Amino acid sequence: MKTIGQKEFIVLMAMLMSFVALAIDAMLPALGQIGISLNVQNNNDIQLIISSIFLGMGFGLMIFGPLSDSYGRKPAIYGGIIIFIFGCIISYYSQTFEVMLLGRAFQGLGAASSRVITLAMIRDKYEGNAMAKIMSLIMIIFILVPAIAPSIGQAILIFGEWRYIFGFMGSLAAIGLAWFFVRQPETLKPEYRQPFRFSNILIGIKETVKNKTARSFTISSGLIFSSFVGYLSSSQQILQVQYGLGDMFSIYFGVLALSIGMASFANSRWVMKYGMLNLCIRSLKVLSSAAFIFIMVTYFFKGHPPLPMLMSYLMITFFCLGLLFGNFNALAVQPLGHIAGVANSVISSSQTLISVILGGTVGFFYNGTVFPMIIGFLIFGLCSLYLTVRISKAQKAIERAKS
Repeated sequence: MKTIGQKEFIVLMAMLMSFVALAIDAMLPALGQIGISLNVQNNNDIQLIISSIFLGMGFGLMIFGPLSDSYGRKPAIYGGIIIFIFGCIISYYSQTFEVMLLGRAFQGLGAASSRVITLAMIRDKYEGNAMAKIMSLIMIIFILVPAIAPSIGQAILIFGEWRYIFGFMGSLAAIGLAWFFVRQPETLKPEYRQPFRFSNILIGIKETVKNKTARSFTISSGLIFSSFVGYLSSSQQILQVQYGLGDMFSIYFGVLALSIGMASFANSRWVMKYGMLNLCIRSLKVLSSAAFIFIMVTYFFKGHPPLPMLMSYLMITFFCLGLLFGNFNALAVQPLGHIAGVANSVISSSQTLISVILGGTVGFFYNGTVFPMIIGFLIFGLCSLYLTVRISKAQKAIERAKS
């Protein structure tokens, strides 16, 4: 099969990576309608539509990486996208809330394949500066998805009911699957394939848990991702309902998502100057300080600060998150380079599962004010800062001992 061009490869990989963000963010404007349609009694329960996809993704991230190392990148992607489409079909035809959540879990499980295997395919084809360039171009496209996905969902709701959003996602996934099947050759050479053994995953789990540095950064990143999941879970209730934004919700959500994109761009420049660890510590200090200050502001306004103030605070917070996400992942996998593939799956899966539990808890505490969300950012930010600073001091002590 003829190798596709670099531009087509970039667009295809960005499309596959975007399934997770699309499946989460496109649904946000429809959460209220889904709750009414499926007779959800407790408004906070509707947040499970968001957290359940992370639950499925947490397990998927653990298995799809090793599967692709054994059977090739393409078969693993095929299986993942088919599972994702199956999840979309279940959610489309769901008549009860429980069936809806089952479909969402399948979507997360399937979408995990695209998230983890596309990175492996890029590593198969490129290395060094060429890989960094390709990743930067892919991320430019990828970052736009969370910004526009709610608007896509909102536009679909203008012409039809919420079920059509699942129809759109399933159709887009089918197009991506067909494009991938026809145009993209296998990137993993047969001689590099490894037998699939659950023992390899267990080894990765044991080494990640035993390695103090990897363990601390995995927990730290899981805590930070928890605060973000807490926001995602309650964002529709806060912005669309509490602040009465209605159809404008997607615009405000998109602006906040772009803050993470700007941070990712800035990180590519700052990381060489300040280093990953120092940049994480500074970001956590800003994030925690901003949360502490804004809690007092929120208390003054009885849990409902003016929207411009809330947006300003969240833009600062999201910029910090954008700096933290990528750097924490790199720091966690850094001491496990000899098992980087399995370790990356274990670390990503652990982060996701931690965020489902803690972030979902923050969402369930939503009480018509922004207090639970801000408190979540503060507590998780401080805990992550404590772990990161402790690791930094330990590493400096080791360096002094060596010198």
